[in-house]
Amino acid sequence: MKKILIATAVVASFASVAHAQSSVTLYGTLDAALTYTSNVNGNKQFALGSGAIDENRFGLRGVEDLGGGLKTVFTLEEGFNLNNGSQANSGKMFSRQAYVGLSSQAGKGTLGRQFDASQDFLAPVSATGTWGGTNFAHFGNLDNLDKNSENATNNSIKFTSANYAGLSFGGTYGFSNSSQFANNRAYSFGAGYQYAGLRVGAGYAQQNNPNSTAVGATTGADLSGLDLPAGVSYRQREFGVGASYAFGPAVVGLLWTQARVDNLTGSSASAHVNNYEANAKYNVTPALGLGVAYTYSNGDLGDDRFHANQIGLQGDYSLSKRTDVYVQGVYQIVSSPDNAIPAVVSNGDTTGVSSSRRQGVASVGMRHRF
Repeated sequence: MKKILIATAVVASFASVAHAQSSVTLYGTLDAALTYTSNVNGNKQFALGSGAIDENRFGLRGVEDLGGGLKTVFTLEEGFNLNNGSQANSGKMFSRQAYVGLSSQAGKGTLGRQFDASQDFLAPVSATGTWGGTNFAHFGNLDNLDKNSENATNNSIKFTSANYAGLSFGGTYGFSNSSQFANNRAYSFGAGYQYAGLRVGAGYAQQNNPNSTAVGATTGADLSGLDLPAGVSYRQREFGVGASYAFGPAVVGLLWTQARVDNLTGSSASAHVNNYEANAKYNVTPALGLGVAYTYSNGDLGDDRFHANQIGLQGDYSLSKRTDVYVQGVYQIVSSPDNAIPAVVSNGDTTGVSSSRRQGVASVGMRHRF
């Protein structure tokens, strides 16, 4: 009898392994738009652009059930420009995300190239991180809430907790992969809470010397306005807090973020930008949605103080669960001494800096998800 029980247990263990579930899913987003920009280097621009709302992407997502609530997970995701087929980030085969890890009832731990915790918890209460997309990014996207191929963190280890009665939290650490441990490393942490229609998020991210020529955790923001010498080291930080509330067919949100650059070697230059956003979307019908977002930004870039007002409108109509068409427009006006800081609206792969303090972008596009 004892031998029979042992044999039964062994057979059961092999059966458990044999029935472990695994799956691989191919997914992606295709977004193209005819776009008019009022001023790009002093001229009007008509362009067939890529990613007015979402950066174009395709990816593979996999899960293997290891039993006992433990799973292997992976994601490989490439960003590209639909209008010409080029890579969104030249030289990277999977520019948006490339990670593998384990998931359990306590949360998920992953290793690779991935978005940081600040983006995970702050972006979902912003217009650019939800329905508005790329055009609705804050001034210069210095707070990195528009998740594109340039904003993921290399060499990173990441943990995201399970949902505990609406509360979740997480963090990342991106290694420099250099003998100089702190040179071009990055880390972040964030938390969120959801209850009924309420969603609250907060996050912090920091990059140490992202301007380094070494291939480390991340690349820095465009700081050409600071006239920094090549190779100068600095610290870059982004943080903020926000909330949104959904009721019936409507959702409204409020958000504050700040981006800072300081600790420059051999220079007293610094920069900081505050962004204050209010957004709302209303589904007139299950197929038709209307959205509006306003952002006020202020701060300084080196010796130039500025403030900017940006307003965006969007109408989106779903032809099916996977395909929609949209019309949207964003207008930005920047005020600074002697108009030293120009306007620039984020606009996928057709972005160009205005020669003045004003810029308007209008797009008519189509998007398909698979």
